[in-house]
Amino acid sequence: MSAVREAYLRAAASAAALVGDPAVAAAWAKPSALEAFTVAGLAGHLASQVVNVPRVLAAPAPDGPPVALADHYSRVTWIDAPIDAETNVRVRQGGEALAEAGPRELAQQTDRAVSELRTLLAEEHVDRLVSPPAGPWAMRLDDFLVTRLMEITVHSDDLAYSVGVPTPDQPREVLDPVLALLSELAVRRHGQAAVIRALTRAERAPANISAF
Repeated sequence: MSAVREAYLRAAASAAALVGDPAVAAAWAKPSALEAFTVAGLAGHLASQVVNVPRVLAAPAPDGPPVALADHYSRVTWIDAPIDAETNVRVRQGGEALAEAGPRELAQQTDRAVSELRTLLAEEHVDRLVSPPAGPWAMRLDDFLVTRLMEITVHSDDLAYSVGVPTPDQPREVLDPVLALLSELAVRRHGQAAVIRALTRAERAPANISAF
């Protein structure tokens, strides 16, 4: 199994543990730290980064050529979309729908998906192509999993902050590809000098540096 797939399984297990944290269940119906998301909906969105992957693998492999990892984000519709845009409404609705059965069932469903993925990912060919939910374009499976690493890392912080628990620390094998992806996207968006200044020269850094 590739290093990316191993890293994804570790991140997925971490997400499942956070979704199952009692603090999430206690705050289930409350607003989250993300605008228009309840804690339940945000937990569902985090869980979807695990639960939906077996469904992606079960779909027929798309025709290539595959889109490069960073170029995937040039095609998605949610970047810079307003909070009430259809694409963002669908994301929130998907999280809420996944969470409808309640916190215990969501945690169990996420745990089951992690167990299933340990087998599925080990069986997939190194060059397997998939169509991401944001598709219809093709991506290499390992590149798609890096997008899930980023989603899990970012939304784990959102959910943990929302319910007042420490944000889970990710191991380097998870964090390194996430930081590489976010850095590349930030450079594409703001330029190299702006990102270097944000990291090293606060006195002349832009007021805002974001990958999205």
